[in-house]
Amino acid sequence: MRTASKRHLDRRAFLCGTGTVLTLPFLEAMVPAFATRAQAATANPPPRFLAMCATLGFHTPFLFPKETGADYTLTPYLEPLKDLKNDFSVISGLQHDEQNGANGHTSEMTWLTSAKHPGLAGFKNTISIDQLIAERIGSRTRFPSLILGTGNESLSWSASGVPLPAESSPSKAFQQLFVDGTPAEIAAQVRGLKRGRSILDTVMGQAKKLHGELGKRDQEKLDEYFSAVRDLEGRLVQNEEWAQRPKPKIDAKPPTDIQSRTDAIGKMRLMQDLIVLALQTDSTRTVTLRLSGMNAVPEIAGVKNDWHNLSHHGQDQAKIDELKVIETAEFTEFASFLSKLKAAALLDSTAVIFGSNLGNASAHSTANLPLVLAGGVFKHGRHIAIDKEKHVFSNLFVSLAQRMGVEADKFGFSTGVLDINQV
Repeated sequence: MRTASKRHLDRRAFLCGTGTVLTLPFLEAMVPAFATRAQAATANPPPRFLAMCATLGFHTPFLFPKETGADYTLTPYLEPLKDLKNDFSVISGLQHDEQNGANGHTSEMTWLTSAKHPGLAGFKNTISIDQLIAERIGSRTRFPSLILGTGNESLSWSASGVPLPAESSPSKAFQQLFVDGTPAEIAAQVRGLKRGRSILDTVMGQAKKLHGELGKRDQEKLDEYFSAVRDLEGRLVQNEEWAQRPKPKIDAKPPTDIQSRTDAIGKMRLMQDLIVLALQTDSTRTVTLRLSGMNAVPEIAGVKNDWHNLSHHGQDQAKIDELKVIETAEFTEFASFLSKLKAAALLDSTAVIFGSNLGNASAHSTANLPLVLAGGVFKHGRHIAIDKEKHVFSNLFVSLAQRMGVEADKFGFSTGVLDINQV
């Protein structure tokens, strides 16, 4: 890191040396606690949060019922969920404002943040709701959050608006979650963590020398930096303790990665099975899963055309019928996943949002987003149609964060709190 001997400071150079520190969130005091599978299924399990986004959208006439309330007729996409009707709610009318961006798909970046005008000049994203939750409660598990994707991109963004990498290999994620390193590997990991702490000591010493040479505004920024360093030190201490603890033992066999890039449903299934294991062992309590579409024909019986092209159907009925086959397969797999969570006594404690950043993929519209909210301590079994004046999607995020024990009355561009139990 470069230092300065006069008041003027090359701030860009300073950030270049400390960017990884500044991107880290606030961390609570850490008292590691490990829960076994049996403990995770006790009468008072901890709350959990999972967000899954299908980035090519859903054809909402096949999702949203015509009736509101509990006495609605199951739509084609809800039909696979019929045995779980009392465990989920379908919600219509929600959206983020001002989502026109660099192209029709950049709203993927803001599905969990609500930031405006994604990808346009001057755009800077904000923290995603999963990472806000991970900042506050992540110290209670080995992994503060689990960021997954069937492609290379993720839904998760740091406190400084930096995209966080997603793990797209189920086998690698499985190894990180459940396979202990050798004693030599563990010792090397601990040494690396200790080295990281010693580097931070040096960085802090250099940064403090700058404090008295800067103006008030820069001093405030430097104080924020000090705070970030202290938080990182706390995280390294936590990681050092976890590194020396054995990982949970499970009966499941390691998954084999699917090599075919067009087997979208198979990849979705592997990731969802991994999530069940991660929650069963209380390895994490916050998960995101980005379900990528493709400019190719997915390996689904009855589908012969490019998925992305089908999503831009232009009201061509033949394309809509073929798109329905793909999206029904997605909802069928989602229903299987919820059934597995329920069988493992996890569904009641896990709030799951499943939807998309596109309300009408054919027109790249971000209005009236498709959304299913399952599990958690919510009053389910309903189609909830949100009034137009109360359409702010991030209001629901505030409620979900509060349910996770996060003290927050605002998130992103929220205007209040949407508690669906009160709707």
